Amino acid sequence: MGLVLNQSLKNTIITYIGFGIGAINTIYLYPFFLGATYYALNNYILSAAAIIMPLLAFGMQNTLVKFFSQCKTDKEQDEFLSFAVLFPLVLSIPLLLIYVLFYGDISDYLSKVNPIVKDFLWLIPFIGICMAYFEIFYAWARVQMHSVFGNFIKEVGLRLFSLIALVGVYYDWISPVEFIYVTAVIYFLAFVVTMFYAFYLKKPHFQIAVPNNVKDITVYTFFIILSGGVATLLLDIDKIMLNQYIKIENIAYYSVATYIALVISVPSRAMHQIVYPITAKLMHEEKHDELNDLYKKTSINLQIVGGYVMLCIFVNINQLYEMIPPEYGGGIYVVFMIGLSKYFDLILGNNNAIIFNTKYYRAVLFLGVVLVFLTVGLNMIFIPLYGILGSAFATLLSITLYSVAKLAFVVKRLHLYPFTNQTLYSLGLTFILFMLFYFWDFTFNSIISIVLKSVLVSLAYIYLNYRFVISLQINEVIDGLLKKFKLIK
Repeated sequence: MGLVLNQSLKNTIITYIGFGIGAINTIYLYPFFLGATYYALNNYILSAAAIIMPLLAFGMQNTLVKFFSQCKTDKEQDEFLSFAVLFPLVLSIPLLLIYVLFYGDISDYLSKVNPIVKDFLWLIPFIGICMAYFEIFYAWARVQMHSVFGNFIKEVGLRLFSLIALVGVYYDWISPVEFIYVTAVIYFLAFVVTMFYAFYLKKPHFQIAVPNNVKDITVYTFFIILSGGVATLLLDIDKIMLNQYIKIENIAYYSVATYIALVISVPSRAMHQIVYPITAKLMHEEKHDELNDLYKKTSINLQIVGGYVMLCIFVNINQLYEMIPPEYGGGIYVVFMIGLSKYFDLILGNNNAIIFNTKYYRAVLFLGVVLVFLTVGLNMIFIPLYGILGSAFATLLSITLYSVAKLAFVVKRLHLYPFTNQTLYSLGLTFILFMLFYFWDFTFNSIISIVLKSVLVSLAYIYLNYRFVISLQINEVIDGLLKKFKLIK
């Protein structure tokens, strides 16, 4: 776990810095500088691009991680890396041509409720392919066991340049319309920088060659496209569907709420970058006991860290919403529903990494496709009735069902189980602290109230987790810090 803890810690710090910048953007700069309409438009374009990204990448970001360790010689590695870069490009061309040919019909359909989106729809495939190749070259770096730089670009770089662009809108250096185009340029630069970094780590020797195990690769890639599509659709389809039923400004209100809730999933995202290749290696070497141990460790550690983040958000949510325009206030319950779904997914540890690297992954992926249709159906029912609250409920129900299905699959087929008695202790501790602090409000300034309550929650949460030894690994980290500052021997 040394390498995992080292890079996971760096990735967690970087990701939280990125989310901190993103919080400034989301809670203050977007609502006040850009306005609800253009903020919603920007989110709609990025969500649509994220949905088509797995298709444009053709799953190569995950395929590269799974199969790279099986390349025994430099020649095999070069052939596989060349294939991973060129194959998606060749297959993306027909899709982009179809989009161009039917652009008029597509744009008319997507803009029938909100005409403002029509002139910007061509940005969706451009940003989508930038996202796709960023992920491919990020995977190129990850298989060399270098996950930190790509994570910095993804979590900090994109948000930092967006912040600068938002300041540009405030000072009239650029208009809100130009901000949308600047966002596209930012994603292009992220892809280019990550590509050169990947080439720095391992110099490319591109060649037109097909790997010997191309059949296994293409079959796996097909199902990874399904998997990536399912995961992205469950995350972003709600924003796309909101555009089809209600005014576009509601996407801005929904986006603020979902962004706040997504902070809960940061520990999982950070640890996943380095745990995924290690999981692939353990499964390839059939080390079942070590994999089961890793599964339990990632589960309880993510539950503790994610539970802490969720607790701080939930007990401070009312004060947090006092800091943004009042029309965004309807998103408070969205935060609770999306947050709970993310927390449950988080406590499954490296569940996804295990599924993606097993021969049984196809059944769960097909189940995921069914759940996408369920999500769409639920959104079609609940958005017209309840607006953004209906969309949040549809997302909560869909993601929870998908998470339960994946857990049941791993337990039954692979005889791996992530939970222990510590899981129940952590759940109970988190719930008790929520009940103690949620209804206890200070009458100070909102920022001061949030800081003070967060400090009290942090002290109680950390002490109780340490006192009852919920996680041995986290206790070891705390002991190391205490020894460093000579607080214990």
